[in-house]
Amino acid sequence: MTTLAVPAARFTDLLASEWIKLRSLRSTYWALGSCALALIAFNANAARADYANYPHYNALIRREFVHWALRDAFTVGAAMMMILATAGIGAITVVGEYGTGQIRTTFTAVPDRRALMSAKVLVVTAVMTVYGAVVAGASYAASQAILDGRGLGVPIGHPGAWRVVVASALLAPVSALVGMGMGALIRHSATTMILTTLVLLLLPAFVTDRYHWTACVRNALPYNAWVRLVDTGYGDHPFTLTPRFPTTVTGGWVVFAVWAGVAAILTVVVVDRRDV
Repeated sequence: MTTLAVPAARFTDLLASEWIKLRSLRSTYWALGSCALALIAFNANAARADYANYPHYNALIRREFVHWALRDAFTVGAAMMMILATAGIGAITVVGEYGTGQIRTTFTAVPDRRALMSAKVLVVTAVMTVYGAVVAGASYAASQAILDGRGLGVPIGHPGAWRVVVASALLAPVSALVGMGMGALIRHSATTMILTTLVLLLLPAFVTDRYHWTACVRNALPYNAWVRLVDTGYGDHPFTLTPRFPTTVTGGWVVFAVWAGVAAILTVVVVDRRDV
């Protein structure tokens, strides 16, 4: 009796299965949808506050208001919310399967763990990139439309405007990938979320730029890289404190790329080298 060999899953099949896993969870829609509405509303409210308070601003603030308008496009609070939400979703795509035990079934069906995790990384990256672009684009449009009521809206073609939108959009996939990497390394939901929050949100607040080495650590964190990228008036207007050891726009993009790349590699390699 001849036994037919089961063909190995094609990479496109793995991409399709990971996409089905992600979109079949009702919690994914609720998390992404509610977070998107909250982020857009948060940024719109900042623009509304500046719209209402503008008549009371002094001449110096009015002269430099273009930088304020671009800050309203994606605020610091919104960035923190984006990081927390997307990192959590990224982590759940990994630790969720470990928590339910589904990962054993998955690895039995697909013994090639690296290919499987690579597909998971690509799907999450694609979804979060689109998500970040939609939220950042909508926030920019809403905030500048509100400020246009006083003729203060900044067009997207203004120098630095695209950088604000792109940097804010990329916060989503970078944070999600960091969450995935931490999840693959730790494999425990609560611990993963605590350490991810510590690295992405708390560490930037505690590391100062008093010394050169601490400034290097501070500048190498994703949140601080985003702050540098969206500050279109860096060092050029009186409302920005120039750090003792400043970084550059190029450095900010490099930090994003390194964190995303290292996290993706960690997700793929660690799962392949450690048993379930």
